[in-house]
Amino acid sequence: MTTVKPTDAPPTATAQALRATRRRRATRSLTVTWSLAAAVAALFVLTMMVGSFRLGAGEVIASVLHLTDNPGVDFVVRELRLPTATSGLAVGLALGASGTIFQQLLRNPLASPDFVGITSGAGLAAVTGIVVLQIGGLAVSAFALGGAVVAAVLMYVLAWRDGVSGYRFILIGIGVAVFFDGLIGYVLSRAQLFEARQAMHWLTGSVGQASAQELRLLLVALAVLLPVAVLLQRSLRALELGDDTARALGSRTELSRAGLLATAVALVALAVAAAGPIVFVALVAGPIANRLLGPATGGIVAAALVGAALLLTADLVAVHLLPTPLPTGVVTGAVGAPYLLWLLATTNRQGAGG
Repeated sequence: MTTVKPTDAPPTATAQALRATRRRRATRSLTVTWSLAAAVAALFVLTMMVGSFRLGAGEVIASVLHLTDNPGVDFVVRELRLPTATSGLAVGLALGASGTIFQQLLRNPLASPDFVGITSGAGLAAVTGIVVLQIGGLAVSAFALGGAVVAAVLMYVLAWRDGVSGYRFILIGIGVAVFFDGLIGYVLSRAQLFEARQAMHWLTGSVGQASAQELRLLLVALAVLLPVAVLLQRSLRALELGDDTARALGSRTELSRAGLLATAVALVALAVAAAGPIVFVALVAGPIANRLLGPATGGIVAAALVGAALLLTADLVAVHLLPTPLPTGVVTGAVGAPYLLWLLATTNRQGAGG
């Protein structure tokens, strides 16, 4: 008589259900991610189709891919519209990815770079450079990048108490942001009219103001940092469960947290450097992606794609659907402010609003 070993026994119903659940989550995640990618690609092409000189989708794609030689179409697409569309795509990807990393890492839907001082640090440095040093172009981006990094390091040091608590980090970040915003107002009050206008235009945020060098730097950073963020996603999921649980799972909590924060700060800093502090995209991209993903929440790639879709849509509205073309940040602010009020109300009703 053959003895059945435990290892030969059929899988239990629990194991089968677990595998089925994992397959459903993976399928939904792939479906949502590819659908978002298709939507972003369509918006990317649409951005280059509309304008005073309308083009067909085939003409735009052929020109971008160098499949045809039409000097008129090539000039409109490659020289006039492709840089703006690429900027909207890249900035949206960076803001969406950085926003969801902050929210998951600090376990709070309000933990956006807009509210924890990162964006304000970049804005203060850039405005100081414009008003005090009369710099422009790539130098403004360098100042913005440096300001964001300094703000992040300052908050990390202030929030450190044998580790970093998400709630403490957010409170300190809000305080630092208010302090930086006050300094921005002071610097603007000392500026000449032309300098103040230039600084305010930068502070409003617009995807069309990035230079070729700034855009190239952002694209290179995305090619490096987005894969790094995806590789760190497993550590991010462990940290969401709490430091004790993450340590039990073998995660080096502070090293993982520092690496994730550095990745998120670099992404948002380079996005702000290229387009100015465009508000609310980083705040709403992650929650929208989680709603689409359902049980498979926390996808960094999905959140990045939602950020790109939101920013490309906002730029289309700002430039083509309003009576007067406006900076992109005006539209994102108008849409994001009601969402923030709703988020505060629902968070408080759930007893997590502090």
